[in-house]
Amino acid sequence: MAAQRRAAPRGPEGGGAAAGPDRGGRRRHSSAKKSRGQQESRWRWLKTAFLLSSAAIAGLLSWSYLSAEDGVTEVLAHHSESLQDKFMEIPCSEDYDSHKRFEGCTPRKCGRGVTDAVITREEAERIRRIAERGLSLGGSDGGASILDLHSGALSLGKHFVNLYRYFGDKIQDIFTEEDFALYRDVRQRIQQRIAQAFGISSASMYLTKPTFFSRINNTEAKTTHDEYWHPHVDKVTYGSFDYTSLLYLSDYTEDFGGGRFVFMDAGSNKTVEPRAGRVSFFTSGSENLHRVEKVHWGTRYAITISFTCNPDHGIGDPVLM
Repeated sequence: MAAQRRAAPRGPEGGGAAAGPDRGGRRRHSSAKKSRGQQESRWRWLKTAFLLSSAAIAGLLSWSYLSAEDGVTEVLAHHSESLQDKFMEIPCSEDYDSHKRFEGCTPRKCGRGVTDAVITREEAERIRRIAERGLSLGGSDGGASILDLHSGALSLGKHFVNLYRYFGDKIQDIFTEEDFALYRDVRQRIQQRIAQAFGISSASMYLTKPTFFSRINNTEAKTTHDEYWHPHVDKVTYGSFDYTSLLYLSDYTEDFGGGRFVFMDAGSNKTVEPRAGRVSFFTSGSENLHRVEKVHWGTRYAITISFTCNPDHGIGDPVLM
């Protein structure tokens, strides 16, 4: 009887006895792989949750910063409403004590007011055309241009020129006597309204410098003269100022965005939304710290008309040269 031949044992890749341990190893490998997958999934979830939380916190911080920067809690005058007169009395600062006082004029009653009843929208449009014609002769390279008909100062590039000397007889083709007569009439009515609000005689007030047109758009500032948005106090910046007024010549949300006037009070701000023909006026001391928001689009026109109680700092109305 011939001897039977035994089959050679199968290697690890075959079946037989070696198959048991191989299946157990696969199960352990699969279990470890599954565990790692679950762990990676948890890490991805935690990372996503962390990023979302960070984004939320950053958003809240940004909102808080912007809220603190704007600090807008009350609109003193909406652009959509026509105000007969609105006045808010506030305590005077000590700024006036460091200057010579003029009885019957230097502020003892301080505050701020807004009215749409002194200058008509049609008159504001005519005044705006004066500003547009004058500023067409120059203009700042940055976002803020000025035109001062009293001194002749005009923004030109990164500098200022005297438009009366720089353009000479050409000025006669830009402005008319009627333009300057309207300018004087508007100034007088604003002066009388301020005197009435603060209980003083308009005869005790004197026009002072600088009194100027401003044209603001969203062009990037090129010099410090273009940075109109910084908080400031008029009495500190210009010692002669006792009463400040602004006549707006364009409409917020229609002609431009941003550019609101902001009174920066302790703990809250009060905003004035420009409206063509609207006059905003206030005592010039630290009780009326203020700024102008950056203009985001369009063009904002206004004229700043300032008054002093000191006759030595008074200036005359502009005349056509």
